Formats: sequence, structure tokens, C-alpha cells
Amino acid sequence: MAGRALPLGGPKPRMLLATLLLQAGTPVSTDLLVEVLWPGRAPRSAAANIRTYVHSLRRRLAEGGGAATDRIESRSAGYLLTAEPEEIDLLRFENQVATARQALAEQDPRTALDLLDRADRLWRGDPLDDLTHSHVWGSTLARVGELRLSANEQRLRIKTELGWHDDVVAELRGLLTEHPLREQFWQQLVLALGAAGRHAEALQAYEQAEQTLFEELGTTPGPQLRAAGQRLLDAPRPVEQPESVCQLPLDLPDFTGRTELRADLLRLVRERAGRQLPTVAVLTGPPGVGKSALAVRIAHAVRARFPDGQLHVDLAGTARSPRSPLDVLPELLHALGVRDANMPANLAERSALLRSRLSGKRMCIVLDDAGSSAQVRPLLPGAGGCAVLVTSRLRLPDLEGAHPTEVEVLPETEANELLSGLVGARRLAAEPEATADILRFCDYLPLAIRVAGARLRHRSRWPLRTLADRLRDEHGRLDELRVGDLAVRASVTLSYDLLPEQAARAFRLLGLLGPAPFPGWVVAALLDREGAEDVLDALVDAHLVEPVGPDAAGRPRYRLHDLLRCYAAGRAAEGSGDHNGGHADAEDHAGRRDAVQRVLTGYLTLALHAAEAMPIHFFGVFSTGEDTRGWRPAAPAGLVADPATWFEAERRAGVAAVELAAEWELNELAWRLAAAFTPYFDLRGHHEDWHHTHVIALAAARRAGSPRGRAIMLRNLGQIHLYRDAYADALDAFEQSYRLFLWAGYDRGAAIALSGIGTVLRIRGENTLALERSRQALALCARAGDRHSEAAIRLAIGTVWLAKQHYPRAREWFLGAYELSAEIGDRHREAHALNRLGLLQQRQGNLAAAREHVDRAIAIFDELGDDHCVGYANQHLGELCLYSGDLAHARLLLVNSLSAHRRNGDRRSEAEISELLGRLHEALGQSDRSRPHYDRALRIWRELAADGGTRSHAERRPARTVPTSA
Repeated sequence: MAGRALPLGGPKPRMLLATLLLQAGTPVSTDLLVEVLWPGRAPRSAAANIRTYVHSLRRRLAEGGGAATDRIESRSAGYLLTAEPEEIDLLRFENQVATARQALAEQDPRTALDLLDRADRLWRGDPLDDLTHSHVWGSTLARVGELRLSANEQRLRIKTELGWHDDVVAELRGLLTEHPLREQFWQQLVLALGAAGRHAEALQAYEQAEQTLFEELGTTPGPQLRAAGQRLLDAPRPVEQPESVCQLPLDLPDFTGRTELRADLLRLVRERAGRQLPTVAVLTGPPGVGKSALAVRIAHAVRARFPDGQLHVDLAGTARSPRSPLDVLPELLHALGVRDANMPANLAERSALLRSRLSGKRMCIVLDDAGSSAQVRPLLPGAGGCAVLVTSRLRLPDLEGAHPTEVEVLPETEANELLSGLVGARRLAAEPEATADILRFCDYLPLAIRVAGARLRHRSRWPLRTLADRLRDEHGRLDELRVGDLAVRASVTLSYDLLPEQAARAFRLLGLLGPAPFPGWVVAALLDREGAEDVLDALVDAHLVEPVGPDAAGRPRYRLHDLLRCYAAGRAAEGSGDHNGGHADAEDHAGRRDAVQRVLTGYLTLALHAAEAMPIHFFGVFSTGEDTRGWRPAAPAGLVADPATWFEAERRAGVAAVELAAEWELNELAWRLAAAFTPYFDLRGHHEDWHHTHVIALAAARRAGSPRGRAIMLRNLGQIHLYRDAYADALDAFEQSYRLFLWAGYDRGAAIALSGIGTVLRIRGENTLALERSRQALALCARAGDRHSEAAIRLAIGTVWLAKQHYPRAREWFLGAYELSAEIGDRHREAHALNRLGLLQQRQGNLAAAREHVDRAIAIFDELGDDHCVGYANQHLGELCLYSGDLAHARLLLVNSLSAHRRNGDRRSEAEISELLGRLHEALGQSDRSRPHYDRALRIWRELAADGGTRSHAERRPARTVPTSA
């Protein structure tokens, strides 16, 4: 919304909004929305759930800058979404296509092309491809898809008429990959290739079209495609033009990839060729990425369009003394026929003479390795007809009228192709894993791949694994990437030496932080200053730091490519700069440690703010309640309003922060960071990250001698052991945690650990002891004044009574937990209480009431974005559908829940669902298919029993007859 993504919760709210958007301005009935969300199997609470989703969407749209209620209006039988046509991409697309067609009718093809190009750029893949498609959307999506294809046909037809044949060919090949049976695209491809003088390719395309249509449809080409083929056969061959003199370096014979980038640059040069101003493209990118090779490749490709010649000059912008324009101009003027005797003395006159000599000519000029815009300006033509390709490691944003083009590292497939061309495809195919490692360690950087390829080519007896193993060590990687006069380290040093001192220091320190992308405030923390936007901009402009686009929260993030990070870390560890004119001495070990500590303290501060604002109240310990001392970044906008999205954006960085804190022996920070991320790991079910960080952090807490840190880590590890059905490990962790919390005098932590002990005892069938521990935990909660944990423990006590089949007592405790949760506004715990009440109703045989409770719980979990709990509630709902006779719906819910539980390693739930699937197949009369499910359940129950988890008779589902299919 307004150019940024809004988090909308689970898939059902998003499907609801999608339906309203597809029919914007038209009322949509509740019945239709129900069919979209629950096709053929609506729950009884469907209308109530839809009201919940609409309420949530209104709130989200309000947070995104829309009106809280104006966007989605309630109507008597449904809802209506109001929006201006410019606010919905689909309507903007339709309007721009209609306007383009009107421009064509008025004989204005360039305006039409501009509109069609803008319309095409609105697309980001297939509409709604991240949602489960509904048949309700079918006709609308089909109509829009056909409109897009016809608009593409019209757009490419205009480009062909304007003579941009190569651009058209590149686009059509991509379109035909997706739509190989669309004759109009084949016809346009044949015509474009023929017009570009590529007659052999045109004939090949026509033959391919014939073969495809016959094999797929059993038909021959239609009259328009046949006419295009005949026109090709009848056309005279173009007369070859004599080649002009050219200063361009040799085009690399093994140049690989850059297909899209080359097409964009060729299109730019051709589109602007007839304009009054010269075409200037600036190719920028990190060291060794292949900017110069790409510029030379483009210049060779457009030679025919610039018959007056091609010039090339090296500006040495990364040298210690870049060439001045005054010294470069004679080189260009000599090539244009100016003798030394006629060479002006000053810069202004030489620049004016260059513009005069280029006037009226069609020439292509490559200015390689520019160091600044001031170096380039005097070398530019003054009028149209010429094209200038500038390469630079800097972005040159102040070069007026220039078109910036980012040259990035190669995609993996193109990197593989480059190495294959250097070493041989057969050798790579023999060691695919080693090949992948080499490319990864080369960071997909063309210069590094060329160095690696050269070493392998001259060591033909080397296994590829030998080089891969040598490159694995980050400390020695850059030493390995050197052969002859090719060296990655030397290339990076040229850029590093040009940095201002503060930027160089920040670059060195960034190398200490590991590979995870980072937010901008990290640079300020490293330098210990209030703001560092200027330093970050300098690093980005020098292509030593790469923007990696907005994160999940819509904020910019940055990273160092791995080879640059190795270089930066090496410079930081050296303790000194380049003594031949480089930067001043780097920090000592203490200075580097302080810089890392400031960054980690910043992450802890923000994580604690986000954890406090989470939409669910974490039943655990994520904070000691102590103030965070040290460097504090400003909280980003939206952190409190949408903390889960902030955590999603920082998930990888959070795990890396715990690892980094332990590596630098910042032990207190390590366990506090791990604890702060736990509420998010619990909400999203990131159990691997949870376990990994806590194992590291527990060791750090022991090194720090922190009883409270050990207690928190053990409590949280006990929870993850419980999720994974490792009951003996869970009980041991909870008991250690409980004793440490008591010793530290922290009642709330002791209560939560004791509740975990009660849960394990209940699972093991020791209900009397479980009840005793849970009541003790409740008393500790009351003493600590923690009402959220009190509600959770009330649910735990009710669950023990349920296991003992004492239903009135269970209902009393469940209702008490529900009422307390509602009173304190804990929606998450309220949903848990509803789910437990549903389980109670099921045990008492009230399936309709049970299903109503569970539906309400799922709606709340869905609204809160808790997919983990939605999975468990769906398991319960699937069981209810099974016993209600809704077997198709039951199977869908149970199979989906089974997949989720397997991903999370929840063996207990897997066993329960396996039993239910066995009963389902029996009800369908498929006894042979039920047996494997029962066998799997029995095997898992035995494995769990071996780990201390028993399944008592009281806890088993009461035997119930499943209605059989007719």
C-alpha cells in the first residue's frame, strides 16, 4: 500500500482482501467470500470469522495510511472495497492499456509504447500466486491474463515498427518459453529476426513454430504466421557495410551471461540514438564484477549503429593519481585527426574542440574506470548521435543525464557457465559438489572465477576438491585467488585506498560482523557516533557495501559480499593500514571488541522492545527486567506496531548476533540476545534457531557465572525439548531451571519452570504429582503478580483434570483461564482456552459445540499470525470433522497438520494424527490403508515411552464410532 508491503496475517485474510480487490467498487456477498475461504466445507462460524478478518484488515489498512473503515464498507449481504483506480495495480494496468490503444488510434506510437511499457512494469509474476487459487477468481484472472498477452503483442509490434528488433527478439524468446502455442508471438519473432538481418535464425524460428504447433496441437501455422515465413523467403539479403576503424579492446571470447543487462543497455543505446542529446550510460559495480568487459561487449555489439568509429580510453580512476581530463583529451582528439600543432592548451578549449569534432558524427566512446563525474564531464559529446559507456566503481550520481546501470555478481547458472568455459564442462560434471563450493567461495564474482579457472586450467591433474578445500578457509581465501597479474585482493585494495578515513574504518569493522545483512544503524554503532548516513553512502557509492533491498519490515538492509568481508576482516585483524599511502592504523583487539559490543547491545535493545510489543504473551522468560546499558539505536518506525515483522527481518541477524557474542566472549549479551528472540521463535515455530541459539547461549551463561542466565536458557531449552517430545531432557532442564530461579529469588521464572515440570509429569501419566506442581506454580505466580502466566497455568491445571476425566473440574479451570485472559486482554491465551473448552466438549460428546469453540480459536490464532497454533487447532478440528462424518474435510486438515508437525519434529502429534488417519481409512472401508497409519502411531508411542513419555488410559481419546461412508 502506497508503495510498501503491509503484513495482513494468515492466508485467509489475504484471500478475503484479494477477492474484494478483484471486484473493487462492487459489493461482494458473504456467501461468495465463504466459498473462497472454505470451498464446499464452511464452518458454522464462517460469518463470524469473516467479520473478524474484516476487522483485522481494516486495522491493518489504517496502519498503512488508509481510512480505518472507509476502505471496506459493510453492506446488507456482504462487503464492498472502495479505492481509486490509481490505487490498484490491476486497474492501473487496464487503464494504461486502454489509453495506449487510444494513442495508437491517434497515430502516436511513442506515447502508446511508453504507456504499454509502464503497464507491463506493473507485473511482478502471476496475480495472487502466493495464495491458494479459488475458482471464484477464475474468469477475472483469465480475462486479465489475456489482456496482458495482447498488450505485450501490441507493445512488441510498435517496437518492431520503430526498428528495435534485437530488443523484441530477446523479449519474445522469454514469452515463448511461457506461451509456446501463441502463434502471434512466433509471427512477431520471425518478422523481428528477419528485419534485424538474422535470416538463418528467422528461418529456424519458423521451423520451430511449425514443429511445436504440430506436436502439441496437431495443426499447421495459421495464415499470418505462414505469410511471415513467406515474406522472409522473398526478402533480399542485406548488403554488408564496410567495417569502421575501432579502438575497442578485444571482446572476451569466453564472455558469459548478462543477458538481461545487455538487452537493457542495447535498448537504451538504440532508443536514444536519434535524440538531441548524447546517450550516456554509467556501469557501476564492485571490484572484479566485470564492468569493463560488459562495456566492451556492448560497444562491439552496437558498432554497426556508430559507423564513424568507436573510441576507448582508460581513465585510471582507481589509481593513486587518476588521469586528468586535460591529459586524456589529446588521446581522444588524436584519434579524431587533430595534430599536436593544433592542440589547445587549456581544458576548456580542448573539451570544446572534442565536442566540435564529434558534432554530426555517430560514434561510441568507452570511458573505462572513471574516478569521478568531474573527470568524465569534459570528455562527453555536446550533441546527439553519439553514445558513451562509462565504467566506474563509484555510482557518479551527479553526472547529469547519465543512465545508471548496476552490474552485480553472476547468478549461479551463469557463474557455472563461466567456469565451465575456462575449465571444461566434463571436469565440472565429474565433481558437481566441489564446483558449487568453488563458485560459492568465489562469491560468484567474475574476476575470482577467472582466477580459480586459470589455476585449475594450469593444474589439470588437480581434483576440483583440492581448490575448494583451499578456498574454504576465509583467512587464506584471498591468497588463493591470485594467478599472474590477476588478484582479487589487489583489485579490492584499489577501491579501499580511495575511501575517506571514517568509511575505511567502518568497512574494516563491518568485516567482523559475519555474513548476515545488516540495517543502517549498525555503521553508526561501529563508529560510536549518533548518525553515519554519510559513511554508509560512501561505502555504497564505492560498491564495497551492497544494498540488498527492503527487508520484511520494508527497511533498507546492506551486506558485504563474502570476498569483500574477508578482505575487510583481514584489514581489521592486521592492526595497520597500507604503509604505501593507505589508511591509518586499525583498532587493537579491545577497540574491535568494543565496536562489536555496541552493535550487539543495539540489537538487544531493539529485540527487547519488540518482544514486549508482541501480539502474544510469551509463556516463558525472555527478559530479566534489567535496563540495557550501552549503545542504543533509535527504534525504527513500526517496531511496536508490528514487532513480528521486525523479528522476521532480523531473524538471521539475531542468530548471527548470538554466535558473534559467544565468539567475542560477550557472554552476558549472548544469553540475553537468545532470550529476547524466543517469543518470536515460539510464535513462528523456528525450533532449529531456538535450540541452536540457546545451546550456544547456555554455555555463555555458564562462562559468565550467571545463575539467572543459566536458569532462563534451561527453561527455554526445556520448552523446545517438550515440543520435540524429548521428555527426559525437558524434565531435567526444567528442574535445573527451577532450582536456579529459586536460588536467584525470581518467583515468576520459578513458576514457569515448575509449570513445565507439571506438563512433563502429566504427559508421563503422573497426574496427581502434575496437579501438585501446577498448584505450586500458581501460588508462585500470584506472589509475583504475573496474571498472564496465571492464565496459562490455570489452563494447565484444567488439562490435568481433563486427563483424569474429571470434566466439571476441567471446565471450571478452563472457564477461569478464559475469563482471566479476556479481562487482561490476552487474546492468544483466550484462543488456547477456547481450544481446550472445545476439547472438553468433544470428550463429553458435544461435537457441534466443540467445533464452534475450535473455529473461534482458529480465527483468533489466524488473526494474530500464529501459524504454529493454527496447525494444532486444525488437528483438533480435523478430529472433530472425522467424528462428525465430514471425512473429506477431516482428511485435508489432518494431512496438512501432519506435514506441519513433521517439519517441527512433533512426534507426539504425529502419532495422534496417524491414529486418526487409520480410523478415517477404516470408516472409508479401506482397512488395507489404515494399517500403516496404526503401525506408525504404535512405533512412535513406543519411542516416546522409551524417552519417559507414556500415554495413560485417561489421556487417550475415548473410543468413538466414526460414521462410515455410504
